[in-house]
Amino acid sequence: MRTVLYIFGFDPTSSKQSSLRSALESSIGIIASKRLYENLLNLRLSDGYPPLIPVVPLAQCIETTRELLTEGDVIVLASGDPFFFGIGRKLTESFPDQKIIVSPQISSMQLAFSRFNIPWDDARFVSLHGRSDKQLASKLLHHPKTFVLTDPKNSPDYIALKLLEEYGEKTVSGYSIHVAEHLGFSSEKIFSGTFAQVASQKFADPNVMIIIKSGSKKQMYPNFGLQEYEICHSRGLLTKNEVRAAVIHALRLPAKGVFWDVGAGSGSVGLEVARLHSELQVLAIEKKSEQWQNIKNNQKKFAVWNMRRIQGEAPDALQQLDNPNRVFIGGSGGNLKNIIEICSEKLLINGIIVVNAVIEKTAKIAPEVLYSLGFDVEIREITVKRNTYPNGEIEKFNPIKIIVGQKKESGAR
Repeated sequence: MRTVLYIFGFDPTSSKQSSLRSALESSIGIIASKRLYENLLNLRLSDGYPPLIPVVPLAQCIETTRELLTEGDVIVLASGDPFFFGIGRKLTESFPDQKIIVSPQISSMQLAFSRFNIPWDDARFVSLHGRSDKQLASKLLHHPKTFVLTDPKNSPDYIALKLLEEYGEKTVSGYSIHVAEHLGFSSEKIFSGTFAQVASQKFADPNVMIIIKSGSKKQMYPNFGLQEYEICHSRGLLTKNEVRAAVIHALRLPAKGVFWDVGAGSGSVGLEVARLHSELQVLAIEKKSEQWQNIKNNQKKFAVWNMRRIQGEAPDALQQLDNPNRVFIGGSGGNLKNIIEICSEKLLINGIIVVNAVIEKTAKIAPEVLYSLGFDVEIREITVKRNTYPNGEIEKFNPIKIIVGQKKESGAR
């Protein structure tokens, strides 16, 4: 006998429960939260109900389900659509050869957007349920329209207060927030307001949020390829367009992780990196207050939420930072050897360090130190000439060596 794992998106307010009623007749266990199980009992769909299998701890739930499926059918009750940040993914992965029948209901996401009369086909979807509250701004503010699954810790008021404390009310004033509590139940409530208004409220769990960036007529910039005149800098001190492109190509950026921009200057490289990958945490380390202000101005101008400024001098300023996947060293202040050594120590396996060398001393030290630390090293040289057609004068820049080191598991040679 082949048993069936039924996964129902459960809506206790729906009058269409015939499929669930039929499944109850052959099932020997029900996986559900206590709340959903009690709602099921109240529907009186059967004279007797299979016993409740708690969802948590999930590993134990999976093993109990596996044992029960050798004897009979099992029902899973989930909220809304089991495949929308739900248990459906875990169950299909855990039981690849099991016959599974899924019956979804309208998800909390669909209900929320309908309550506020907002289209959702252009939205980004984020779950904070049981997840870290790190990098909230880059997760929630990068996209013009974001739907958020919250939890008791990452509640709407907590999220709003954290963003206000980090960025200030003026910076996040261009967003409207919509919160829906107890969707589909008699206790349902909806609320719309600003971050400040949401931070001053308390919301019943479970709830969801929709964050929308107000329409703006500000100039639109490309995802990659900012021009030098568009980036805030001092006295022409920034990585030139052509070199910036070559550096970012050499870095082979991951979509997620940590990127260090050491001796960031105006932060042009870190800025482009942050705008390319919103889930990559970019740490711009710079000691000069003038340049630090340029980085701050660029962050604000381009609404870069995943870039964090670290004011200090390397290598000391690097000691307490999260371990990086990638490192770019644009300036060293005479501490290049020590900086590379610290970067090497903290860099994750198969990470990449890229060093820009304008002067011969840097071009000599960087590859020697990287090689001695067990890196595969490659040196690229770029000479940039520019002129405008047809009669522009040729503008020539000093050659720049780009030293690329990739960390291997084998360690130092």
